[in-house]
Amino acid sequence: MKRINSKVQPILWEHKKLLVLDQRLLPHEKKYLELTSCKDVISAIKEMVVRGAPLIGITAAYGMAVAANEFKKLEADKLINKLKVIGEEIKSSRPTAINLKWAVDLVLNTIFELRDTDSIISAVEKRAKWIHNDDVDRCEKIGEYGASIIPKSANILTICNTGALATGGIGTAFGVILTAHRNNHNVHVYASETRPRQQGARLTTFECFENGIECTLISDTACGYMMQKGNIDLVIAGADRIAANGDTANKIGTYQLAVLAKEHNIPFYIAAPLSTFDLSINSGVEIPIEERDEKEVKEIHGKHICVKEIKASNPAFDVTSGKYISGIITEKGILKDDLSGSIRKIFNTVALV
Repeated sequence: MKRINSKVQPILWEHKKLLVLDQRLLPHEKKYLELTSCKDVISAIKEMVVRGAPLIGITAAYGMAVAANEFKKLEADKLINKLKVIGEEIKSSRPTAINLKWAVDLVLNTIFELRDTDSIISAVEKRAKWIHNDDVDRCEKIGEYGASIIPKSANILTICNTGALATGGIGTAFGVILTAHRNNHNVHVYASETRPRQQGARLTTFECFENGIECTLISDTACGYMMQKGNIDLVIAGADRIAANGDTANKIGTYQLAVLAKEHNIPFYIAAPLSTFDLSINSGVEIPIEERDEKEVKEIHGKHICVKEIKASNPAFDVTSGKYISGIITEKGILKDDLSGSIRKIFNTVALV
């Protein structure tokens, strides 16, 4: 099958330099930032210059490459110890997305036996590129499997952004949509705005426009109404961490879409690579939920929308129980029915590296 490419490239590694598209400025401005230190990379992840679980993992891997070059004058053993410390700092920058930990640990496991500084730097860069290319392939396969369940002329509701801006390839949930679009399924996307960072409004609509996909932006509070009116055929969302029983953490607002979808007998799918699964936790209760700055809720474009003294809660994610999920679309197929059993089975037959 011919590879499907997105017109959006959020991250580039060129001449030992990491360039990332500043997603905070989209869709009004396309600007790449050059990250020259591990502190730059950590800041970019924390401040959501880059976002999306798979892309955060890729950025983390390249961040380790940046760090390896930054401290290239250190002896091999000291460089490895330095990278271990930096790796922990990177992993703590966004606690919910498991891909972050997965990528950093994969890099560290690649170099722990090396005893030459140049070999360490080369191995880190090689592993980072592998993680990036691997995600391209995973997204492609997720798109292929997912497109097989998309009806012709389907109206698809999605939340946040799960396309090229969130991954190394064409995306997870958006990758399914893009593949169906390229296969002439004539799909139409309803993009939930996704307060408070507006990833749906700013980024998903942008990717739909760039790729020629028909799209309608709706407020988060209109999703139930759209389902009630029969305007939604299925819901597809991404994931930041999936527990062993199928409970899924994703952008705040996903849980309510799943409950509403079940009430209206609408299929609700999660699309995610196997690197997003965390088999060390039994259920979603154990997933740490990032609490972000209350300013994201209280301010728009730097101006208060409420009384300044009012307190605000700003959880970045919520957890959807597996009982609300019709299936999880992965690069190895679609997991359905008994999610716990399906997850165990698939991890008994495949390796992540």
